Amino acid sequence: MNFLAHAWLSHHGSDDFLYGNLIADGVKGSDLSAWPASVADGIRHHRRTDTLVDGHPRTRAARGRAPEGRSRYAGIALDLVWDHFLSRLLANDPTQQALIQRCYRLLKVQQAPERLASMVPALVEQDWLTRYADFDFTCRAIAGIGQRLSGPNRLAELRPWLEADYVQLEADFRSLWPDMESALQAPGIRLP
Repeated sequence: MNFLAHAWLSHHGSDDFLYGNLIADGVKGSDLSAWPASVADGIRHHRRTDTLVDGHPRTRAARGRAPEGRSRYAGIALDLVWDHFLSRLLANDPTQQALIQRCYRLLKVQQAPERLASMVPALVEQDWLTRYADFDFTCRAIAGIGQRLSGPNRLAELRPWLEADYVQLEADFRSLWPDMESALQAPGIRLP
């Protein structure tokens, strides 16, 4: 899961808890003593969510359908694809729009970790969380991550698979999402 899904799975908490979930990928190591307790709790929640998502049978099945030798990269792409489905399915939900604005407010006010500092302003200014509803935008974001990795852009190479497997990936997401809400005791949202 990426920013939007992590936000939904933690929106019931305080602003600091939500902020910790949003910036967790930019925080390395297990020593979180430099962070306020609620932010550290959010970082831990994000990491637990990642573990649950990565180990879920539907995520494992989706990765198994990825082109041979691309399973590792498929996991990165799927994190953004899950956000795509969530953003698309809830695009007209006023609660989602309020949550997105809350996330942007937090990301503007608080300093992002160094690893995310150059990306966060673009995320907010270009409204990525809303734009994930557009599959083409999501694929460009996936390819953008691939440009930051060493070697050939293996993430960009996944687009044909993501397009061909789109219907099954949505079914995977629709099965995965309620399981994550239940496992994390997050307030449920109704997917259309």
